[in-house]
Amino acid sequence: MTASLELTAGVLVIGGGPAAAWAALKAAQAGADVVLADKGYCGTSGAAASAGTGIWYVPPDPEAREKAMASREALGGYLADRRWMARVLDQTYDGVNELATAGRYPFPVVDGRPLRRGVQGPEYMRRMRIMVRRAGVRILDHSPVTELLTDAGGAVAGAAGHRLQTDETYRVRAAAVVLATGGCAFLSGTLGCHVNTGDGHLMAAELGAELSGMEFSNAYAIAPEATSLTKTAYYSYASFYREDGSVLEGAGSTRGRSVIARALLREKVYCVLDRADAGTRQRMRLGQPNFFLTFDRLGIDPFTQRFPVTLLLEGTVRGTGGIRIVSGDCATSVPGLYVAGDAATRELICGGFTGGGSHNAAWAISSGTWAGQGAARHAAALGPAAARRSVTGAGGAGLRPTGPAGGPGEHRDVVAAVQGEVLPYEKNYLRHADRLSPALAALHDVWRAVRAGLHGTGAEAVRTRQAAAMTAHARWMYTAALARPETRGMHKREDFPAQDPGWRHRLLVGGLDEIRTRPDEVAPVGPEEFGLRAAS
Repeated sequence: MTASLELTAGVLVIGGGPAAAWAALKAAQAGADVVLADKGYCGTSGAAASAGTGIWYVPPDPEAREKAMASREALGGYLADRRWMARVLDQTYDGVNELATAGRYPFPVVDGRPLRRGVQGPEYMRRMRIMVRRAGVRILDHSPVTELLTDAGGAVAGAAGHRLQTDETYRVRAAAVVLATGGCAFLSGTLGCHVNTGDGHLMAAELGAELSGMEFSNAYAIAPEATSLTKTAYYSYASFYREDGSVLEGAGSTRGRSVIARALLREKVYCVLDRADAGTRQRMRLGQPNFFLTFDRLGIDPFTQRFPVTLLLEGTVRGTGGIRIVSGDCATSVPGLYVAGDAATRELICGGFTGGGSHNAAWAISSGTWAGQGAARHAAALGPAAARRSVTGAGGAGLRPTGPAGGPGEHRDVVAAVQGEVLPYEKNYLRHADRLSPALAALHDVWRAVRAGLHGTGAEAVRTRQAAAMTAHARWMYTAALARPETRGMHKREDFPAQDPGWRHRLLVGGLDEIRTRPDEVAPVGPEEFGLRAAS
């Protein structure tokens, strides 16, 4: 394998959102030589950079912490782990305070006390990029990774990709890699998620890593029709109406979204944020100013005028499924490979219910910190010789077809076929075996075609790999959804509407050509409780 640009590093971080930024920062602070490679521009790409978000920031008060942890247990189907919850609350508290001091983030002050329960995404990520660069991290913007590299023993040894602005291939040899590539929203048009196509999940699975919680992947966000504005929290102040002006009974933001989905299959649904009083309206405009940009441009007052809404799939960006973690430093089962943010499962703190903004934001800070520190320790243990290892590209689907290579542009057909099976509400949201089974069979057919002929080089390889990752992601989702015959968390089966006590365990899924599942009990992660993975 040859590349136009060859680099070496102790730690390579793949991604550019908050989890990637925290991982790179903490790895550098631990003494590692760090390279960060982002598909977009680190600091502006991704879901977090596009809008404001809450943070699961709770002061170290026992009563407040207990309330914070208890609030999600039932919603998540009792699949979360309180030990992980406590760790995340501790680490998030420290991380946010570091953002305020070292990062000089301008948190608002109310009654003389700083309010640190949320951030404005653009400013947050601008500050994180500054902190990362000051720590000495080398940033490769607009440089999507297309495959991981492995050594002769199967350990991760770096990654290869393509620099879009210079149209050149590149390769980074590294002792350890952190995948912080985000979840998968299937190019559904949801805000800030055009870079979230599940790339890291495919790369990890190609090396044998498993995924967990992939059935908890059917997160749909409310948005004004024909827009990408998916800030669902404000719809808790909404009333919903049918086309004829009658109230859509049972519809709601937190509970009742399925009512909206069913109605949308037959007619338009309208909304007005008429349950917000004057003070709340003012706070909403201050807290999420970009939420109102679309309405202002359309000349709509969302507090008094009805507007049509739709639901956009956010998949594992807002869902909780992701790559399985095997120890307290967010290592995967693959030596040298760590995972952070939405690329990782968030069942440990959310169970089967969405991490929304606040929990996912806290998880990005915490898992990014632990993964960066763990990767730095791994790199230090291997030493400089790690950069001299003989490496092999591990990428398959979309890069190295098993049959005759197809022509350019075929990735578009693959994406359309996958979207046809995962975007419709009646298949993915209103789940039933009668609809899931044929959808999964169709996805298996798409995967076989992808493996056999989808092929790209250069910038085209970025697109073929995205299409392959989306296909794999959809198959894992539906395999897990069919394997869990109950309703739990956000996974709702119309043919199994009740929660089954016998299914109070996590569900692991793995494999590419042949997909397998197995149960994973709700228990401490790894052979020792939060034990740290030693370098292999």
